[in-house]
Amino acid sequence: MADPSRSAAVDGGFAVVEMFTSQGCDSCPPAEEVLSEIERTARERGQRVFTLGFHVDYWDHLGWADPYGDPAHTRRQEDYARAFGAGGLYTPQMVVNGTVEFVGSNQQAASSAITSALSAAPVTAVTLSVETSDGGRRVAVDYQVDRPPALGMVNVAVVEDGLANDVPRGENAGRRLRQDSVVRAFTAANLNLTSGRMELDVPSELDPRQAMVVGYVQNDGDQAIVGATAVEVPA
Repeated sequence: MADPSRSAAVDGGFAVVEMFTSQGCDSCPPAEEVLSEIERTARERGQRVFTLGFHVDYWDHLGWADPYGDPAHTRRQEDYARAFGAGGLYTPQMVVNGTVEFVGSNQQAASSAITSALSAAPVTAVTLSVETSDGGRRVAVDYQVDRPPALGMVNVAVVEDGLANDVPRGENAGRRLRQDSVVRAFTAANLNLTSGRMELDVPSELDPRQAMVVGYVQNDGDQAIVGATAVEVPA
């Protein structure tokens, strides 16, 4: 049996699907369902589709602070807005491989973008190995990148499925929301070397049985994602 804490560089297309969302936005739950369906379908088909739900913080002022929101996620969305030449931010926004963006609840647009991404050969191969320490609260990720871009970033996220909570206030007041692929920890660094180690602190309540580590390499200029992989979090 293969080591579940190590990924292998795999040939074939891939799709990194990032969604910017918030529990304070009443348009977001349908998009959350689309993201969950994308993940389920990819798993059933054995496709290399990596889903990440970045919960932003700019809806928190409406009476409900998203428990998964993070200003760093908002800054990441701002980076995309600059790359796309957009005038502002919105939720739910889905971005595929860093180059195509659309409203996150648009299932047809998502399917089209993912199909296109999967048909393209990857430029860069990424390999990860993962270990945990401090009772599972710290995750160390060793990465190896083959054929890296001249100027690039390596991004690493810990995502968790099956999270649910009641929302008592804000636009989704009275609803119980369920989310998959929630980004629970994220870090990025300049890709100066083809290998290295990145460490992330994860919440104490993270369930490793429902979690994955996603690693992906991104051009520093046009934000195109050129390689990606994922690996389970060791229990």
